[in-house]
Amino acid sequence: MTASIEDLIRENIKTLIPYSSARSEYKKANGIFLDANENPYGNYNRYPDPFQVKLKEKLAEIKNLRAGQIFLNNGSDGIVDMVYRVFCEPKKDKALTFPPTFGMYTVAAHLNNVELIKIPLNEEFQINREELDKYIADENLKVIFLCSPNNPTGNHLNREDINYILDNFKGITVIDEAYIDFNKRISYAQKLDDYPRLIVLQTLSKSWALAGARIGMALMSEALVGVFNKIKTPYNVSSIDQQTALEALENKESIQERMITILSEKNRVIEALEEFDVIEKIYPSDTNFLLVKVADGLKFYQDLLAHDIIVRNQHNVIENTVRITIGKAEENDLLLAALEKINSTN
Repeated sequence: MTASIEDLIRENIKTLIPYSSARSEYKKANGIFLDANENPYGNYNRYPDPFQVKLKEKLAEIKNLRAGQIFLNNGSDGIVDMVYRVFCEPKKDKALTFPPTFGMYTVAAHLNNVELIKIPLNEEFQINREELDKYIADENLKVIFLCSPNNPTGNHLNREDINYILDNFKGITVIDEAYIDFNKRISYAQKLDDYPRLIVLQTLSKSWALAGARIGMALMSEALVGVFNKIKTPYNVSSIDQQTALEALENKESIQERMITILSEKNRVIEALEEFDVIEKIYPSDTNFLLVKVADGLKFYQDLLAHDIIVRNQHNVIENTVRITIGKAEENDLLLAALEKINSTN
């Protein structure tokens, strides 16, 4: 029998009486505000909208969703932590993920004292279905985390495998789509009405160039949004960040032009990297970064540092690899110039 959302939620979360903030009790914009112990002076002296209504309405328009299906937070990594707190009883329940992948799934599991089962991706960085079947029916397995496109490998997980999990797993499936805008794959957010136990994570940090504003999104059923609203901190997205995000969302055309430029630069960088002997393999990428295999990952990383080029050393995750983010054209030129010198000395 399929578990209901209510059955999956921890008992202490079900009975939690959420904090009621001043701005959640009085929602009008006008009035003499003497209720929240705010300083009456200053430009940012008032607490922000605790439910980010205007921002959610704009995001719903862009993403073809209902505003009630959107939960916002100070970064999606914080939402990962909230998923554990809502669904996983410490020392009892389990979660599952497929490394190499985003490291915060592991960190948040440790913070919440939840066992995280790790099934390594195969050589093509895809899910091992046979290994998955050993765990998927475990009644204490409450959450499966999928990152697609995956970080740090850069590739999409096979849609057939994701659908298999959605159709057969009775717990919460979290699909992290932080890099979804850099490719033409349709977001799983369009299937929220078909899968009430699905949570899709997205962000404004990547394609929308707002990493400094820290706007993470969980796209899910209205029922799940209600649960997450219960446990969030009262004012979890600042007024400055909400306004910055709204301004960015009004410039959709310029953002799309920048993404086209980034993808064009990615193709240019790939073509250039293929000419260097020091580069052994460039993995397929559906993102704004490239995973690259070299003979000696640590030396390669340090050689680039000597030229003030900072990439991400992934050797401890995937042997002798680095992750290279696609920068501006002039930054990519400096990267390639440094690689010319490195390649000539190897």
